[in-house]
Amino acid sequence: MAPWTRRLIAANAAVFVLTSLSPELKPALALLPAELAMRPWTIVTYLFIHENLGHIFFNMLALFFCGPRLEDRLGGPAFLGLYFVSGISGGLLSFVTPEIPIIGASGAVFGVMLGYARYWPRDKFYIWGVLPLEARWLVLILTGIELVGSRVGGDSIAHFAHLGGFAGGLLYLLWLDHRRPAGKFQRAARAAAPGPDRDALARWGAIRAESLHEVNRSELERIRRKIAELGVASLTPGDREFLERFSARG
Repeated sequence: MAPWTRRLIAANAAVFVLTSLSPELKPALALLPAELAMRPWTIVTYLFIHENLGHIFFNMLALFFCGPRLEDRLGGPAFLGLYFVSGISGGLLSFVTPEIPIIGASGAVFGVMLGYARYWPRDKFYIWGVLPLEARWLVLILTGIELVGSRVGGDSIAHFAHLGGFAGGLLYLLWLDHRRPAGKFQRAARAAAPGPDRDALARWGAIRAESLHEVNRSELERIRRKIAELGVASLTPGDREFLERFSARG
């Protein structure tokens, strides 16, 4: 299992055991949006508090399945950023119901699930171990359920925290794409002059880095960074041959 995924699961489990032995800690760590200014730490600590065994089990199960591959794709720091940005966004959106305490890692986990579905939309999850459902449809269905639940109300589920996790996770992933070499590459392609190079950039931009071996992925990122910083004219014949070979596979 990827290191930060493992540490997050361990931290959630440890806090669950601690709060089970000392239930009086839960109110001190839970997020009450109306009191956030007086207890600012709760925008983070609420992510590690769970109501019961079923609550933590399903959150950690989703993190166990989606976290490692996504952490490998994004890198540890960016993966942690996605987790906490999603969780904090979920807490902030919970200001819609300021007097209701919020607990649980669901907002953060929903952001992780969204990230997984964004990069591997056709991967299948088996609901109840039987019903196959592609990641993209799972996220869309969950979003619909949370939207309906947030309007209907009447249950103990933090629907706005879940929706905030999706929203914060999406914005964070878009920001990552913008600042990474691949994002710079796409902007360079849009700015390229008309002609053969524009067509080539479009082909090369369609190469899916996540489908490549780690060594080839690193080389692709290096070439994309070179294009973003120095332009397509800086490419060597070897760079072009590499890009053409993998764009032809796509």
